[in-house]
Formats: sequence, structure tokens, C-alpha cells
Amino acid sequence: MSRLLRIKPMSLLSKEAGEQGEHTLKRSLGALNLVTLGIGAIIGAGIFVLTGQAAALHAGPAVSLSFVLAGIVCAFAGLCYAEFASIIPIAGSAYTYGYATLGEFVAWIIGWDLVLEYAFGAATVASGWSGYFNGLLAQLHIYIPPQLTATPGTALVFYQNQWMARASLPSVDSLTGMPVVASALPHATGVFNLVAMLAILAITTILVIGIKESANFNSVIVLVKLTIVGIFIVLGGYFLFLHPSLAMHNWHPFIPPPDGHGNFGLNGIALGAASVFFAYIGFDAVSTAAQEAKNPQRDMPIGILGSLAVCTVLYILVSTILTGLKNYKELNVEAPVALGIKVTGIGWGEMLVSIGAVFGLATVMLVMLLGQSRVFFSMSKDGLLPKWASAIHPKFRTPWISTIAVGLVVAVMPALLPINRLAELVNIGTLLAFTIVCAGVWILRVRHPDLHRPFKTPLVPLVPILGIVTAVYLMTKLPLFPTWTAMIVWMLAGFVIYFGYSIKHSKVQKLPVDARGH
Repeated sequence: MSRLLRIKPMSLLSKEAGEQGEHTLKRSLGALNLVTLGIGAIIGAGIFVLTGQAAALHAGPAVSLSFVLAGIVCAFAGLCYAEFASIIPIAGSAYTYGYATLGEFVAWIIGWDLVLEYAFGAATVASGWSGYFNGLLAQLHIYIPPQLTATPGTALVFYQNQWMARASLPSVDSLTGMPVVASALPHATGVFNLVAMLAILAITTILVIGIKESANFNSVIVLVKLTIVGIFIVLGGYFLFLHPSLAMHNWHPFIPPPDGHGNFGLNGIALGAASVFFAYIGFDAVSTAAQEAKNPQRDMPIGILGSLAVCTVLYILVSTILTGLKNYKELNVEAPVALGIKVTGIGWGEMLVSIGAVFGLATVMLVMLLGQSRVFFSMSKDGLLPKWASAIHPKFRTPWISTIAVGLVVAVMPALLPINRLAELVNIGTLLAFTIVCAGVWILRVRHPDLHRPFKTPLVPLVPILGIVTAVYLMTKLPLFPTWTAMIVWMLAGFVIYFGYSIKHSKVQKLPVDARGH
């Protein structure tokens, strides 16, 4: 058992953080890059896709309270991430933090869990991106064969000049008030989501070229995305100001009564928070870029907490306005924000939102894939994964082989798996990561009370305890099947790799006993 709990010494972590040369990651990111990196990941599928689904299926108009609850949980975890990132400014995020405090086996669990979080996260976003991209092309009267725009077996119908999932078809036409008869519409069946696959491959190419280029691309798109989200808030908010009766009608009841299946009511708010938690994973992805930050001790906390604060406010505003513009029952569609802005009657508004979503979701994919490849990089450097995963390109200074390998695997996921299943797996992986990070901060305070901490989490151990309790609570709201079942199967597969390969090649296992911190 003692072998499984060997920690990675702080002295070794500090040495790795100070490494330089062509075989190391390039430090080129400032505070603004890190904030926009976080915003680039957070403002994406959460606003443009999952907000509508959470409102329609779980919380109703009270989905805004779901974002408040999820934001509170993230605030506890974000404070803990910020402390760790300032102490241990190297790639790896929660994996590295767990290695320094809870031991190698826990580090492997969290590293393998982060693979689930980031890989499935990128795939989830690619699936949502595909819906908006197809919608944008439809507005331009350009149509990709519908069989290549959806996962296998998805029933599609052609309605209001675009192909959509039959499950998303409204029962009543919003323009004519007449019932919508699905059988009378042109139909097709999804075979392979080629659009989502190509999006992942394009982002992978950008990441291989370089971190600075990737960050600059992200910063430009984030500016565009924030502008468009702001336009939605202004246009939608002004429309509701002029038509308060519409908002009052759609917001009533603000908390719909329970449906007997755990949805709506107060439980629905918690379930909604668990279902949209995927929306917040961007701020922890910032910590994976710590080894590429110019001044990580100062800039990492700014990047993590700054992006989290900005995005929580935007989520609450967008979800409140969206459910005011459109009845929550009609929001379970691929492009809910575009549907909401359509109510205002401003034609260019719908086009603008679709453009914002297409560009915006691209940055989320970029940050998720960046995080995934950096976790692989750190695990490989520690000997827990093969050496090729930490190979650095001599010109681009990026972990190019692991980036390509991750990109190829992730590209297949959204082509074959539906978005709601992908998002549930990401949520449980994220919440588990938050739980371990919060525990790690508390343990490190006890073991190394005199350690220099450029940023200190306030009210320890209260904040870490609240982070653990709230994250575990939201995990219990996720369905046993397939989410928990898939998580268990994923972890069992990870254990096979750890005991079959990683423990035999671990660099920490080969250190002298007194160098392991035991």
C-alpha cells in the first residue's frame, strides 16, 4: 500500500518548474492570455447549447439558479486551484496537485479522470458546434448531406429550412400555431457526424503549430464571442423590457413543480446544476497551461479566478433572458440561444448568434484539447505513460505526438456518441477532479504549513470542505446509468494500465526512500 501512496516531492516539482531549453514547454503566456484562455473554454457549450437543455429537461426558468449553484461550487474549487497553481506552476493541473499531496495512485486516478474530462469535453463541444454550424449554413441556404451531420441512428427531419433532430421538433409551429406533423416532413437518419470530426482535426492542427499561436487565436475569438454574447444580452434584455408580459408568462412558474422523476422543483435546480457543470470546466483547464505562463505565481490565480467570475455573471444573465424570451419547454434544441434571439424579430441577431457560437465553441475545443495533451505530457514525464506522450517538437515546442494522438481519438467520439451522454461523463469527471483538488489543498496545509504560497485559499479548511461536500452532492444528482457505470468502467480500465505499466515505469517509485517525502 505504501508504494501506491508515494508522493512526488515538492523539491522535484520545483526543479521541473524551472527547467528551460528546447525539450521543455515554451513560457509565453501572460495574465490576459490566461484569462481569455479560461473564458474561451467556459463561454461555449454551456451558454450556446446546454442552457436550453437544462432548462427544458431539469430546472425550467430556475436554470439561472442552477448556474448560481454551480458557480458557488466552482468558486470553492477555483480558490483551491489558484493556490495550487501558484505553488506548483507546471503542466498537469489536478493530476500534479494530487501527486504532490495524496500520492501516486490518487494522482493516476485523477490523471485518468482528466482524460475523461477533457477528451469527452472536447467531443461534447464538437457535437454542439456541429449543430450551430449546420444551422448557420442553412441560413445561407447551404446544406450538407444530413446523414453526415448527426450520430448513427439519429432521426432527422427538415423543418423551417433546416435539418434537425426529430426529438427536438416542436409540437406546435410557433409562426402558424398549427400542430407539427413529423411524418409529413422530409426525413433522414444520421450515419456519421463528419462535421464534428473535421472540427476536432482542424483544432488539433492549430495546437501542434504552437501555444502562442493557439493562445492568440483564442484571444481574438474570445473577443468576438464576448461581443456577441453581450449583443444577445442587450437585444434580448431590451426586448423583454418592452414586452414584460412575455417574460412574466415564460417565467411563471419560475420553479416548475416536480414531475415525479426528480426533475423540476428544488431538486431540479440541483440536477440542472449537475447537468450544466460541464459549462465551467474551462477555469481548471487554465491550470494545465501553468508551465507555459511567463509569471505563473502571479498570473495563474488571475487567470483562474478572473475567468470564473466573468463567466458566472454572463451565464446567469443569458439563462435568465433566454427563458424569458422562449418558454423553457421549447428550448431542448441544438441551438437554443439562436432560437431565443429569433423571438425579437431581429433577423441579423439570429445570424450573429450562430456566428458567435461557431467561433466560440471552437475555442472551447482548443482549450479542452490543450488541457488533455498537457495532462498526458505530465503523466509521461513521470513515467506513468510511454515516452512518446511527452515528446516535444523541436520547432514548435509543443507535445505534438500526444496532441495528434488525442485529436485523432477525440475526433471519432462526437461522430458516434450523442451530446447529452458525452456531457454527463464530463460532468462527473470534473466534479471528481474538484473534490480531489479541494482535499489536496487541505492536506498540503497540514503537511507543509510553512511552504511559500504566492496565493492562499482563504478560510482553510472551511473552503476546501465546502468544495468537497458541494461537488460530491452534485455527483449524486447524476444518473447511475450510464454516467456512474461508465465512470466505474473507465476507472477499471485505468487500473489495468496503472498496475500493468505505470507502477513499473514510475520515476517516483525509483527514487530513494528519503526523497519521496516519506
